Order: sequence, then structure tokens, then C-alpha cells
Amino acid sequence: MSLRLALTQTVCPLTDLPPLDRIGEVAPRLDEIRDACVEHHLDLLRRAKGRGAQLVCFGELFHAPYFALTQHPVWRDMAEDARSGPTVRAVSRVAAELGIAVVAPIYELDSKSGRRFNTAVVIDAKGDVLGTYRKVHVPQGKNEQGVFDERFYYDASDGLMVQGPANVSENRFFPVFEVQGIRLGVAICYDRHFEGVMRSLALNGAQVVVSPAVTFGEKSHRMWGQEFAVDACRHRIVVAGSNRLGSEPPWNQPYFGETYVVGPEGPFHDLSEDDRLVIVDVALDTLTRPDPAGWNLSRDVRPETYSQEG
Repeated sequence: MSLRLALTQTVCPLTDLPPLDRIGEVAPRLDEIRDACVEHHLDLLRRAKGRGAQLVCFGELFHAPYFALTQHPVWRDMAEDARSGPTVRAVSRVAAELGIAVVAPIYELDSKSGRRFNTAVVIDAKGDVLGTYRKVHVPQGKNEQGVFDERFYYDASDGLMVQGPANVSENRFFPVFEVQGIRLGVAICYDRHFEGVMRSLALNGAQVVVSPAVTFGEKSHRMWGQEFAVDACRHRIVVAGSNRLGSEPPWNQPYFGETYVVGPEGPFHDLSEDDRLVIVDVALDTLTRPDPAGWNLSRDVRPETYSQEG
């Protein structure tokens, strides 16, 4: 079986946001900003469908510029419900029109608790919300290029997410969705650095894991091409990592892109002619073939030895 998978690598299309010392002036424009970002991605969704894509993963917090480079409470008002918010409604409508499944990472406001999360909404080809994944690990720090202050805006996952029968995972923090004939997991950005994430998803049946990210800096760039390949080989899964490409005024932080998809035997060839999209054919039989190196890690693992001391 083969799945045609597409990932976006783009930025917010608006270029006229006020300077950082007046960023609060965006308050009356938040709906405009959301609408512009969503429509930009829906256009890419249509383009991906035109190239035969069956599943598309948008970038982390795709319905907004990446605002966590600085602290300002105005952006907290962009959070929305993961089932009935304007972004999910718009994406669900077009997904149903096109007959394509979508992973839509949004800034979520939990209507019951009032808490905010960095959340991926999984939508099937009928436009139905299959469930959500809340980012488990939330960073706060800086590198040689800039600051990422995500804890100012949202919390780490509480495991209390929108779920339905399409979720086959027994781990409430790491759902795995049956969609488009595959079992799909999600790991958002910083999650990718923690070895338990891909292991948990693989143990709960994931064949393909999408990892939408907003990342920059020398170490992140260096590790970007390595982490997913190791995880794909170690757990015999396909990992699809997407990153923004370009920069967004007024922060003007450059994102290096380099979105790619890799399986146990190496990367998949990008079929796209649009640098805002990466499109690959994922051959799922590569996950069940005998390892060409003769490895059988799942058979030979010895977990009882790993926590021994002395």
C-alpha cells in the first residue's frame, strides 16, 4: 500500500503587521490574520489535492504567525475551540469538498477549563474531526538567533483531548488515529527531542508520525536532519517533519524549512514543484519487510537491563 502525503512549509502571508513595540495594535485584526493564514493554507491544500495527495499536514500553529518569539498577551486571543472554532470549521469544510484528510495544528482554547494548548486536529476526508493531539513538551529558552517563549502562551498536554473511535492508542497522551488506511501519530515540534515520544506512538500502533514544527538555530538545524531518521529506523515507522520556510514581519526570524519524510530505509523523494509543499509517496510495505541490515530491534530489545545501576 502507498500513501501520498503532503506537508506545508510556509509562513504567514501578511507583511503589514505593526512593529514589535506597537504589536498590541493587531488586536482588532486577529480575525483578519487568522483568515489570511487559513486561506493561504487552504490554497496549498487544493494544490496538494491536485497532485493526488490523500493526507496533508499543515505547519505548527499554521493559522497565525509564530508569535512565541516575544511575549504579548494580545496573541492569547487567537486561541480557539478545537472542534467548533473558525479554523477547524473552515478546514473541515474544504477537506470534505476535496475528499482529503488534514492534520491542522492550531492554538487551542479549551472551552471547559479555559486553558490553552498547542494542538493538532486530525480531520478525515469527510470533514469529520477524528480527535486531537496536545503538545506534550513545551519549551522556553533561547538560542543564538532568538527566543522561544511558548510557556507564556499555552500549557503542556493534560491528556484530556477530543477523541473518538478512530483513536486506537491506549496512551491518553499519545493518540494514534486510523485515517486514510494508515495509523497516524502526531508529535509537535519540541516533542521530537524526547525519545519516549516516538516509542510511545510506535508501541501504540503508529505507522506514520507527522511532526509539524517551527524551528530555527544552529543546533536545531543540525539535528533536524538526524533525529527523524534515527527514530524511523529504530521504531520502523515513517516520520514526516515540517518546518516553516522564510520569515515573518515584524519578528523577521528566518526559518530554514527543509521539510522531509523518512522511513526505516531512508528518505522519500519529494514530488512537489512548489517550494511551499513537500509531497511524497510513502510505501508502507517498507515497514513490514525484513530489515536489509539483518536488524531485529523489537525482538532483541532487553528493557530489563537499561535501568540497572552499578
